Amino acid sequence: MSKSQRLLSLDVLRGLTVAGMILVNNGYGESFEMLRHAAWNGMTPCDLVFPFFLFIVGISCYLSMSKNNFTPTAPVLRRVIKRTILLFAIGLFINWFDNAIEGDLLCFGHLRIWAVMQRIALCYFFVSMFALYANHRYTIPTIIVLLAAYTLVILLGNGYAEDASTNILAQTDLQLFGYDHLYHKSPVDPEGLLGTISGVAHVLIGFYCGKLIKQKDTIGDKALAVFAVGTVCVIAGYLLTYGLPLNKRIWSPSYVLVTCGLAALLQALLIKREASPNAVKHSSAMETVFRVFGVNALALYVASELLAILFGHFGISAVIYDVLHSIIVWDKWASLAYALTFVAINYAIGYVLWKKKIFIKL
Repeated sequence: MSKSQRLLSLDVLRGLTVAGMILVNNGYGESFEMLRHAAWNGMTPCDLVFPFFLFIVGISCYLSMSKNNFTPTAPVLRRVIKRTILLFAIGLFINWFDNAIEGDLLCFGHLRIWAVMQRIALCYFFVSMFALYANHRYTIPTIIVLLAAYTLVILLGNGYAEDASTNILAQTDLQLFGYDHLYHKSPVDPEGLLGTISGVAHVLIGFYCGKLIKQKDTIGDKALAVFAVGTVCVIAGYLLTYGLPLNKRIWSPSYVLVTCGLAALLQALLIKREASPNAVKHSSAMETVFRVFGVNALALYVASELLAILFGHFGISAVIYDVLHSIIVWDKWASLAYALTFVAINYAIGYVLWKKKIFIKL
C-alpha cells in the first residue's frame, strides 16, 4: 500500500468519525436513544464516535512522528508543545464562547476547564512524549500498566458510583479545580483529569496500530495485523465487562478496549478496500463525503461546535427544526433530520475548503 493510499483510508475513517460526532452532538428536541449517550453504564452507537477519534489520533501520531524517526529534536518538541497548547486553548475558547454569546464575557470564574479538545490535547502530548522518548517495544506493556492502574483507581475509589460525593474521579476534579469549573450534567466530568490515564492508553492502542500499518510489508499483512488487534481488544473488553462495565463517563478500561477494537476492525476493512487498484477511482460518493470531513477533521469539529452555539443563540436551530417538523411529524425523525441538515451545512464548509485545497491542521 502506498503512503497516499494508507492516508486515504485513514482520512475516510477520520471523516466518518467527525461526521458522526457532529451528528450525535446536534440532535434537536427528542432524539433516538441510539443517538444519545448512555446515561451511565452501557454503550450506544453514539458512544463510539469520540473514542474512534482518539484511536485515530494514535495512528496519526505514529505516522507523523515516524517521518522524523521519532527523534526529539527542538523543532519536533516545539511542534508538539505548540499543538498541545493550541488544542487545549481552542477547547477553552469553545467553552468561553458558549457563555460569552449570552453576555457573560467574564465567565472565567465558572468556565469549564475540561472538554473534548482538552482530552485530545493531553492524550496527544503524553503519547507524543512516549513516541519520542520511550522504546516502542514497550507500547503494549505500557497500555496494560495504564489500564491496570486505572482499574485500581476506579475500584478502590468507587469510580463506578453515580454519586459525585463519593466518586474519586469527581472528587479529584472537585478538589483540584472547584465545582464551578466542572461539567454538571453528569456525576463525573466525562473528560476529567483522572480519565486521561485510560485516555492515554486508548491513544496508545491506536499508536500501536499505526506501527503495524507502517511496518508490515504487504496490504494483506497490514489489514490482518490491525484486524487481529481489533479482535483481541473487543474480546478482552467484553470479558472485562463482567467486573468493569462499559462506561463512557468514566472511560472505563472495558470501554477503551471495546471501542478501540471496533475502530481497529473498521480501519482494517478500509485498508483492505484500499488494496483494490481501482479503489480511489471507484470510491463511492459517501467515501468522498467522509474524505471531505477527514482532511479538515478537527477544524470542522470546532466549526460545528461554534456554529451550534450561534444557531442556538439566534434561534436558527428552532426555525430549521420547526420547518422540518412541519414536514416530518414524528419528533424523533424530525430531530434526526435536523442533525443531518446540520451535518450537511458543515459538509458544505468542508467541501469549499477541500476544493480550494485548504487543509487546516490544528
